[in-house]
Amino acid sequence: MLFRLENLSHQYSDGTLALDNVSLSFAKGERIAILGTNGSGKTTLLHHLNGILKPTAGKVYFEDKPLEYDSKSLLDLRRRVGFIFQDPNDQLFAPTVKQDVAFGPLNLGQPADQVKKLVDETLGLVGMAEYAEKPPHFLSLGQKKRVALAGVLAMQPEVLIMDEPTSNLDPRAASEILHLLLHLNTKYGLTLILATHDVDMVPLFAKKLFILSKGKLVTEGSPKELFSNADLIRDVNLRSPRITHLFEVLKKENNLPVDNQLPLTISEARKEILRLLNLEDAGKDRGEGESHERD
Repeated sequence: MLFRLENLSHQYSDGTLALDNVSLSFAKGERIAILGTNGSGKTTLLHHLNGILKPTAGKVYFEDKPLEYDSKSLLDLRRRVGFIFQDPNDQLFAPTVKQDVAFGPLNLGQPADQVKKLVDETLGLVGMAEYAEKPPHFLSLGQKKRVALAGVLAMQPEVLIMDEPTSNLDPRAASEILHLLLHLNTKYGLTLILATHDVDMVPLFAKKLFILSKGKLVTEGSPKELFSNADLIRDVNLRSPRITHLFEVLKKENNLPVDNQLPLTISEARKEILRLLNLEDAGKDRGEGESHERD
């Protein structure tokens, strides 16, 4: 396993128990979503994955070795495990975009020509090459998130952790960020771990889903498995994706023979609608055949 959390707990100085005996694991190359309402412990959990926080109890393992919290070990971990904060303003500080992206590799002692190459490549990858000379504070929120992502990618990490990557973005910007993340996973093999409460985004991104509530791990599984359990989703004060909820209503209120594995996306909904229409057509054909026989 790439990451393994063993009986992890974290209590803040004000007495808040943000994580309570959480155990879970992530494999290399996976796309993971940590889902829960505000205050469920999502961000606290992410902060343990690259040593921003240290457990009150329990252990965090990376590649089957317990994390060490000396400065040298943490520097190596944070090069391999990139972290992007929910608010990019917490991450961007340099006078220009290219200087911000260059900071990480320069800090690692990379030669200037290699740093320039990394900056050009990563800004091109996130679609921000034309803004290289711009001050970050002149950018939109979506553009700032892309620059923050470029700054982490310039460190050439193996794991990318993002806290609420689509929060406060308009639908188009959110979709663009999502497609960029999927591209990083499929083309470059980056392990992606993100925390979110955007249930409509999760089925488009995640292969595996962990649900937190009040600092505890409630359950884990595929999005299709978990979102098909409407009672579970309601119990943790979340909702199903809009499309899933529609089919849940059609099944319960209109008695349509909807599959127990409810659709999560437009593509899945289209397939299910076509299946239902084919069932209806088959029923009509049988009815017409019986009518002809009686005649």
